[in-house]
Amino acid sequence: MLGLVDYLATFEAMQTFTDARTPQTPDALWICEHPAVYTQGLAGKADHVVNPGNIPVVQSNRGGQVTFHGPGQVVAYPLINLKRAGYYVKEYVYRIEESILKTLSHFGVTGHRVTGSPGIYVRLDDPTSHAALSGPRHPADPFRGLGKIAALGIKVSRHCTYHGVALNVAMDLEPYSRINPCGYVGLQTTDLSTIGVSVSWQEAADVLSHKLVTYLSP
Repeated sequence: MLGLVDYLATFEAMQTFTDARTPQTPDALWICEHPAVYTQGLAGKADHVVNPGNIPVVQSNRGGQVTFHGPGQVVAYPLINLKRAGYYVKEYVYRIEESILKTLSHFGVTGHRVTGSPGIYVRLDDPTSHAALSGPRHPADPFRGLGKIAALGIKVSRHCTYHGVALNVAMDLEPYSRINPCGYVGLQTTDLSTIGVSVSWQEAADVLSHKLVTYLSP
């Protein structure tokens, strides 16, 4: 657990750790939160940052588009040698999403995947409903009725992962309204607090850490 740490410094530390790895370097899991910052992924477009105001925008080398990090969000950075773990990137993403789903389930919330859109979503009208998302999503608005509660963005270098996943616990969500989150205009974001789950950052971090260790194991 790193606590509240600067995003850019953490990004650079992940790069340094990954560049220096040998086949024998143990895997690691960094858990932290960041002061308010927008981060652009490799696919990010400048016009998706609509009105950053006084929040800095940092270009990163992870996949995906723009997202927001801020206090009250659990950010997890798995630093894993996938070759040693014995699975590929697609399964790695699946395992991370499964860890988020199981964390939400621990707190009585049902999370959902949306095909083609990495991350985890919840029904805004009934976040505890166990009903699956039925049928194909509306083609013009695949996120209708959903709020994004966890964002995923990864980088793999020489079979080793960095960057990771962010779970919204109890945040100021207003900064999301100043971007097109993950490149989607009008995509709603939410957090556990907003959907009625009162949980501390530390408790959410502890549960997510445990789930990630369990589901990312070889």
